[in-house]
Formats: sequence, C-alpha cells, structure tokens
Amino acid sequence: MRLFGFHKCGLAIASSLLLTASFPKSDISYLAWFALVPLLVAIRDLSSWNRFRLGFLAGLVHYFTLGYWLIHTLRTYGHLPIFVCIPIFFLLGAYLACYLGVFCMLLGDVGRKPIISVFLMPVLWVGLEYLRAFALTGVPWEFLGHSQFRNLGLIQISDLVGVYGLSFLIAFSNGIILMAILGLTKQKWFDHVVNKNHLAALIIIFTILMSMTLLYGQRRIQSVDRQIATAPQAKVAVIQGNIEQALKWDARFQKETTLKYVQLSREARKLQPDLVIWPETAMPFYFQYNKELSQLVMNGIIATGADFLIGSPSFLRKTESVDYYNSAYLIRSDGAIRAKYDKTHLVPFGEYVPLGEYLPFLGKLVEQVGDFKPGEPGKTLPWRNHHLGVLICYELMFPALARTQVCNKADLLINITNDAWYGDTAAPYQHFSIAVFRAVENRRSLIRAANTGISGFIDPAGRIIAPTPLFVEAVAVQSAPVIREKTFYTRYGDLFAQMCLALSLIVVIVQISLKFRNKI
Repeated sequence: MRLFGFHKCGLAIASSLLLTASFPKSDISYLAWFALVPLLVAIRDLSSWNRFRLGFLAGLVHYFTLGYWLIHTLRTYGHLPIFVCIPIFFLLGAYLACYLGVFCMLLGDVGRKPIISVFLMPVLWVGLEYLRAFALTGVPWEFLGHSQFRNLGLIQISDLVGVYGLSFLIAFSNGIILMAILGLTKQKWFDHVVNKNHLAALIIIFTILMSMTLLYGQRRIQSVDRQIATAPQAKVAVIQGNIEQALKWDARFQKETTLKYVQLSREARKLQPDLVIWPETAMPFYFQYNKELSQLVMNGIIATGADFLIGSPSFLRKTESVDYYNSAYLIRSDGAIRAKYDKTHLVPFGEYVPLGEYLPFLGKLVEQVGDFKPGEPGKTLPWRNHHLGVLICYELMFPALARTQVCNKADLLINITNDAWYGDTAAPYQHFSIAVFRAVENRRSLIRAANTGISGFIDPAGRIIAPTPLFVEAVAVQSAPVIREKTFYTRYGDLFAQMCLALSLIVVIVQISLKFRNKI
C-alpha cells in the first residue's frame, strides 16, 4: 500500500466491487462493461511487479466478495473452525487473484502504446480465463461474460465462441472507455498520449462488433424459435424437496426424505410428465442396496406412471476395495433400471482429496463415503427416442462436458444439483447463471433440479422458464423442446479462447525475446 498510495488501492478496490456487483445476487450486469477502468487507470505508471501486486489486490477483494459463501460452507458443513476456514478461503482467493495480477503485469509489459493495449486487453483476458478453466482441475466460476446471462440478445454468440466471446467484448469495452477518459483528461498511458484518431477508430470497431453481435443475436433467436415451434416436446417435471443439508445424511431422516420426494412426484402425476427428475443424491442411501427404501422409491415411480431420473450415491465392490460414485439412475415407469450415469468431474476436497495419500490430515465435506471415483466422460443415457446428457452439480461449470455429451447424441441436458451447501447466499444464483450458457452454446433445453433451489428450465435460446425460489418445496412441469442441431461451438469447442491464449503466449514470448536481445 505504501508503494502505490492509498488512492491507487482505492481505485483497485473500486474495480473489485464493481465487478462483484455485476454478478448475482446484485446482478447489475451493465457495471461489467466499465468495472475494470479504475484499476487500469491505477496501473498505468507502475512497474511490472507493482502492477501485479495491485492487480492481485483487486483480485483478492473481488473473489472474496464474490465467493464469501465458501466460509459458510466450510464452517457449517465441513465442520471446520473459523481459524481454518479463513486460511483455506484466502488460499483459493489468492490463487484466483493471481490471474488478475498477471493480466495487469502483462498488459504494461506488452502493450504500452494505447491502441495496442486496447486490442491486447481482451486477448489477454480471454486467454487467462481459458487457462483458469482447466489449470489445477479448473475453476471456471463466473467469468466476465457470465455477468450477461440475462441479456438474451448478446449471449447468442455463445453458440459460436462460448462465454469467452462476451468476456472479449466486455474487456474491449473497458479498454476503450479507459482510453477515452485518458484522452479527454489529457493523461498518458505509460508515457504515451492517446491519439484521438486511433480512439475514434477503436470506437468504430467496437460499435461494428456490438452491432454484428446484436444482429446475430436477433437473427439467431428468430431461427431457434422457429425450431422450437416445430420440435418434438418432452414434458418434464422437476422436484425440489428442500431437504436441509444437516439432516440429509442423518439415518433417522432417510425414510422421511424419501417419502417427501415420492409424495411430491405424485403431485406431478396429474400433469402427466414423461420424465420426473430428482436432484443430486436425492436418495440419501445406496439405491438397490437398501432394500426397504429402494422399494419405497420403486413403488412411488410405478404409482406416478412416468420415467424417473434420480440422483443417488452408488458403489462397486472390487476384490480388495470399494469404488464409490456420485450417480444418476434412469428408471422406467415400470420400475426397471434403464441406465446409470456416474459423475466424471469431481469436486476437490468435496468428493475426493487431491494427493490424499500424502496429505492424510485433510478431509472432505462429504464424509459419508470414501473418495468418489470418476465415471465415463461424455456418457449419455438413452431415454425413449432421446439421449440425456446429465451434468451433476459442479459439472455444469465445464462447457466441454456438455459439448461432449451433445456430440454423443444428447438432445436434452439435465443438471441435478444440491446447492443446500451454500445456504441463503449468492452462490445458488451464481451457479444458475452459468447454466444459461450450456443451453445456448449447444442449442439444447437444459432442465435443472436442485434440492433447495434454484430449479427450473432454460430453453435453447437461453430463456429462463419457471425458476423456483430457494428453500421451498416445489414441483415444476414444463414441455422442453428437443433440438438436435449441432452448433459451431458444439463441433469445435473453445477454438476462439484457444486462439486468444496462443496469441497471448506469442506476444509474451516475442516481448521477452526483444528485451533479452536489447540487453545483449
């Protein structure tokens, strides 16, 4: 703080708070388009190391205010004392903050001329977001583009470039606003004056990009709506049991929990759904192994007269060990088990302990079973004339998982989750915002069943339909259009983000080479 001055720290923190406010719960999405400007103003005359430090500070404040709910989860359900929760929370926030620190550091190193900086900002930003999506198992939680999940016209480009395309536009906007402010106030960007002609050209380019994005969005919504109008429909019911997390795994409440889901499912019977969906681990026991509760579920399914997709833990005995899975069972209306999906992308410290054999003192939030094993990536479940792509909880965040399932014939995407871990915080709203992009990227209906909410439906254009409130029992029934088109994004994935990362690496390598050559 002493090296930057309080005013620079204040600017960095202002950016952090503006960024956080652009995401749920605050959900003031337009703030994202200029949220980075105060931070960028603050770094324009700092050394590389100080730019990193100021960016790191901004990142810490942003991720602390965005992900504050993690302390609640660790303390309430991980049963960890507060003096342990805070260091864990700090380490995760510090890791994520490094990306913003690196962004600020590189921006000054490779883009000291204003016009070059503005073009490099979105490239570097997207490249780093893509890196964060898979580094150390990946933390793709609330990218810059996710803030626009309610902006139907803009998010349509996700079927070409994913959420990264929106992140690109938002970062570009921040760069242009920055240069406009510096130009109007006659301030410099790293000893360079902002050229008014260059600024005018940048504004024109951005205006063209935004116009093309909105025009594409309008045309694409019309096209998708025509497909929805003629597409076959699957009537689906989602059941939100609202089971308190502290009671969920208590053996004394297993039967009560199961009965609640059975009774709520029978309420949906009058609307004659084709498929009834229960959330992640809605059956808090080993299905088929616990005979009494399994039979109770089977009787409920037969009485409802619909097919069911139900979350449950499962296990497979081996000669010298037992493998545990976080699973979803597809069960026919006559009680026959049709298929099973096992979660493939597991939550570190939630479903397994990384390097657990070397770190035996670390535990998991899910204490009822040993470490889960991953299932088969991309597996889909055949259902009637369709294929279901199931995403269990955390898997919703990873676009490649949904893409692979759609490539493997999934024509409906289903997310089952248990967000009770997060309590009444911003986390369930943030989690739900990401779901919109999985639907638009692949032009699939996405159906979400959450134990305590938010449950609901998202159509292939990204419209949110019949979302349920948090912490209420709910039964929602909707007809979901079944579209089988494969989008550019489905076929080619994160090609755009990969190009941004590659270009970022090339620019950095060239810059390092030039500095090394100048020293010689």
